[in-house]
Amino acid sequence: MGLIQFRAGRMSLAALRGRSLDRLLFMVIAAVIAWLPASAVSGMEIEPFQTRNQNPLIRIYGLPTIGSASVVPEGRLEASLTADLANSFAPDLRLNESVMLDGEGYAFTLSARYGIARDLEVGLDIPYLFNSGGFMDGFIEGFHDFFGLPQGDRKSYPKDRLLYHYTDNGVTRVLVNEGSSGIGDIRLRGAWQIWRDGRGAPLNMALHAALKLPTGNDHRLYGSGSTDFSLWLTASDDYPLPLGHLTLYGAAGGLVMTDGDVMRDQQRNLVGFGSLGIGWSPLEWLALKIQTDGHTSFYTGSNLKQVNSGSLQFTGGGTIGFTAGTFLDIGVSEDLIVDTAPDVVFHFALRHRF
Repeated sequence: MGLIQFRAGRMSLAALRGRSLDRLLFMVIAAVIAWLPASAVSGMEIEPFQTRNQNPLIRIYGLPTIGSASVVPEGRLEASLTADLANSFAPDLRLNESVMLDGEGYAFTLSARYGIARDLEVGLDIPYLFNSGGFMDGFIEGFHDFFGLPQGDRKSYPKDRLLYHYTDNGVTRVLVNEGSSGIGDIRLRGAWQIWRDGRGAPLNMALHAALKLPTGNDHRLYGSGSTDFSLWLTASDDYPLPLGHLTLYGAAGGLVMTDGDVMRDQQRNLVGFGSLGIGWSPLEWLALKIQTDGHTSFYTGSNLKQVNSGSLQFTGGGTIGFTAGTFLDIGVSEDLIVDTAPDVVFHFALRHRF
């Protein structure tokens, strides 16, 4: 009995020493961070994730990525290559309607922004899209099983299948069931710096506009057949911290569309959208970010959430800086309003400023 008590006492003493060491280490780290010079922990400039809803019935329209609150300086060029890998599974049947959005869509977008004058930039987005049965269904099902998350009846359907199908009163309105690829709708962009605070922790605002042209094949859901114009404001505010800095950013605007060729009689001509995000950059080469993006419904006349509903997505991840002008965004998006956006989107964006 005495030996047991001695061992128990020794274990308690070791546990106390461990907690004491943890507290001491935490205090030392906190003290070092507090006394670091600002130049050593200034961090990188934080930019929003350039993401948008990759729902196959939504990505065909001119819903823009929100851009930056700071325009490209005069005479400078910023180029980027963005990849969005989206996995969708959203079946439903209600009254006289049925929908099945099952597949993977890959969007690769080449973008360029150029500062043509002080506080003024122009840009171009060229997307190349893929419709595919994909390869991520097994991984997503295993992930859901491991964490005890609901499958949404995924296991009752074939894996890695492509089927985008919507019927209304027995009439097929959308049908894509063969893998393919092609150019999407090209977007012309511009931005004007309407406010720039010259402080070390700046408040910036930029007014953006974009024109989407009907260059994509609407039958394969590479485009909508409509010409769309969007106008929005993007703003950011920055706050210095003992370690790096914190940036709050957001955007709000509207999208006006002509009548397209996809579900023409159900398409809305006006949609509102917005974003809100926060980023923390503790180091010159690293930033961590979370962001929400939302929009109102693109369609009317449907009882299905997959068709007629607003949407809200969450993206988490960060930015890695390779050089002073080269950065890589990595993010993962989830649908906060279920079935209105893909189940998961893996987002990558490599950008370089020349």
